[in-house]
Amino acid sequence: MSMNRTSATNAAGSTGGTGGARERLVVIGGDAAGMSAASQARRMRGPDELEIVAFERGHFTSYSACGIPYWVGGDVSGPDQLIARSPQEHRERDIDLRMRTEVTEIDVAGARVRSRDLESGAEAWTPYDKLVIATGARPVRPDLPGMDAPGVHGVQTLDDGQALLETLATTRGRRAVVVGAGYIGVEMAEALINRGYEVTVVNRGAEPMATLDPDMGRLVRQAMSGLGITMVDDAAVTGIVTGADGVRAVTTQDARYPADVVVLGIGVRPETTLARAAGLPLGDHGGLLTDLAMRVRGHENIWAGGDCVEVLDLVSGSERHIALGTHANKHGQVIGSNVGGGYATFPGVVGTAVSKVCDLEIARTGLREKDARRAGLQFETVTIESTSRAGYYPNAAPMTVKMLAERRTGRLLGVQIVGREGAAKRVDIAAVALTARMTVEQMTALDLGYAPPFSPVWDPVLVAARKAVTAVRRGAQ
Repeated sequence: MSMNRTSATNAAGSTGGTGGARERLVVIGGDAAGMSAASQARRMRGPDELEIVAFERGHFTSYSACGIPYWVGGDVSGPDQLIARSPQEHRERDIDLRMRTEVTEIDVAGARVRSRDLESGAEAWTPYDKLVIATGARPVRPDLPGMDAPGVHGVQTLDDGQALLETLATTRGRRAVVVGAGYIGVEMAEALINRGYEVTVVNRGAEPMATLDPDMGRLVRQAMSGLGITMVDDAAVTGIVTGADGVRAVTTQDARYPADVVVLGIGVRPETTLARAAGLPLGDHGGLLTDLAMRVRGHENIWAGGDCVEVLDLVSGSERHIALGTHANKHGQVIGSNVGGGYATFPGVVGTAVSKVCDLEIARTGLREKDARRAGLQFETVTIESTSRAGYYPNAAPMTVKMLAERRTGRLLGVQIVGREGAAKRVDIAAVALTARMTVEQMTALDLGYAPPFSPVWDPVLVAARKAVTAVRRGAQ
């Protein structure tokens, strides 16, 4: 199908559009990055200067995907609680938001996108002056027998969460298998336990939470086993067995695990199918490459943000793909400011993330041991045991802190924390220290808040820093 830009404008039904008095911004994707960009651009430029058209193929906009496991588990009553802004609220801000409409092609040379209405099947071209790509990520779904069968669910969007809940409401059995033990896998396992399911987690790695070093992941496995979750480690799934009534089992090379529902928690990949087809630059992890202003490299009027991009790791200096709503919202703010005529940058990340299994809190920032080795760094590691409060104060809970520091320089490289109440958010101390490129010796002098109900005299992070200082000095001898 081919159109010149004049006929494309007519097909899109534009009243202004390309070549007129106002510019047109087209946004692909209606969640965190896309709608943050659209909203920020609208704050900076009124509808008489900038027309904004946004396409979203799903039923929801501006929602918290991170909250889906808590919705499934019953901690959150419904999807409305996870939505920050509805389609109608966006439209009231003069954003032409087209729901259930999927962009199927980006024509970079013609500065236009082709879209298809998923309800009617109607297609149209829409030209743009500026384009924002915020297509997110897609759950990893291995090419194995049965992976596309009813009852096998990825969990990335609210539509995915709704589909899973519908399966849980209609299936007669109470056996669930979660494939993968990353953040989503661990959180979904707990959610299914909370719904009364018998849960088995099949994990390729030696320990759950591959974002941690194995010694710290072992603490997570112990907590999951304590919840009644059956952990199967060092096992690769070979297929899904199905029957007339749906899913029957998950198979590995050595065993078969009965299942009435299967949840994929293997991770996500950048959704860059459109970008790849359009010839836009992608990194080693499949994400779009941008400059500090979130502009796609080599393309003056195209920006990208959210889970579909790769970002600079400030610790290792390499590009990484990290799918987090915190980053996506910041990307959108940066993009919207730049599209709106201002100037903003996104300098990079240090890789901070937190999660939980029941009351066990899990946190990490910076590099794991294998990340540091891959970056060619020489380092020291220390692990300490401490408590969340002064040891004599009631309900002081145990906490394990692992710290990596660069040999000789003592520069902080990474921190992992596993513990009970008050453990996870302590990682923020390390995240700031990493961003500031502090040494572990400098960290020992940090003026942190102290009172017995909140911390020991020496906060656990600082205890680890003191031990790391000793290790660095010993390694330099």
